[in-house]
Amino acid sequence: MIEKLNSGLLRVLTPLGPRYLNPSFLQRLYLVWIFRNFESLPAKVLTPRQQKIIDSMWSQNRFVASPQSYGVHDAPLIGTLEQRPDRDDRTDATSHENMAETVSPYATD
Repeated sequence: MIEKLNSGLLRVLTPLGPRYLNPSFLQRLYLVWIFRNFESLPAKVLTPRQQKIIDSMWSQNRFVASPQSYGVHDAPLIGTLEQRPDRDDRTDATSHENMAETVSPYATD
C-alpha cells in the first residue's frame, strides 16, 4: 500500500494498447481509494467526479514516456482502468442532425 502511494501508476487500457499514467501524490491517494477492492475497473462504473480526475490526468499528459524506462514492471500498479472514458461518445444526436442540415446544401453544389 505504501509503495502504491509513493510511486504507483495507473494502467489505462486503450484500443492502441495499455498506457500508464503517473499521478500526483493526491491523485494516487484518491486512486488507491477508488481501486481499494478491485484490481481492474471498467470506466463505466466510475462516478462523474472520478471520470473527471482521470480526464484531468489524461489532459495533463501525465503519461510515462516509456514503460520500460520507468520500470513499470517493477512499479506498483494502483489499478487498471479497462477503457478510458471517451467524451466523444457523449455527443448529442441532434448535433449530428444539425450538422447534416448545414453540410447538405454545400454537398449538392
